[in-house]
Amino acid sequence: MSDLSAFPIATRWPATHPDRLQLYSFPTPNGVKISILLEETGLPYEAHTINIGKDETWTPEFLALNPNGKIPAILDPNGPGGKPLALFESGAILIYLAEKTGQFLPSDPAARIETIQWVMWQMAGLGPMFGQLGFFHKFAGAAYEDKRPRDRYAKESARLIRVLEDRLNGRDWIMGADYTIADMACLGWVRNLIGFYGAADLVAYQELTHVPAWLARGLARPAVQRGLEIPPRP
Repeated sequence: MSDLSAFPIATRWPATHPDRLQLYSFPTPNGVKISILLEETGLPYEAHTINIGKDETWTPEFLALNPNGKIPAILDPNGPGGKPLALFESGAILIYLAEKTGQFLPSDPAARIETIQWVMWQMAGLGPMFGQLGFFHKFAGAAYEDKRPRDRYAKESARLIRVLEDRLNGRDWIMGADYTIADMACLGWVRNLIGFYGAADLVAYQELTHVPAWLARGLARPAVQRGLEIPPRP
């Protein structure tokens, strides 16, 4: 049996199955990237709900795993060389798990780096901009009388979703015929934009063709449906 006692996070969120990969997360667009991939791969894992509404990412135990204080994070007792590996940043986790399982990341060098390119595009653009738009449209920022911040992020979000629209023209998935971690990186964010954030009109989502079809294909996958609910909200 694996010994996780060296990791403070395992004292606050004990592992029932310490031999399995441990996921510390919450069902946000960033969090569900990892639960979707884990469900798709079939890799055994154990999910722990980190209640971001109660600032649990800022506890000493969580910060010992991720000093940046954000979900998701993982602890793999069977990391490289058979040694435990702690990892944060959803993009890095996606790449690590895809390489670990040999799934959802092309083996061809050119296709592999192109897939990673689209993951980085989501990490650097789609996620941050959609998140800011959500803040200024739905959350505390919505109370600001000055709508220039909201409009700035709405304009950039509209531009980004059209980058995705163009990419998907003639393709079922971001990389073409193959569903990859690039799709998993983006699905939850687009779903949130038009659903939870209620910002479809702000980005003229109704004018798009390829993104809605891609989103419907993604949401129809059973592993995606399961992953969107993991870990359960408190």
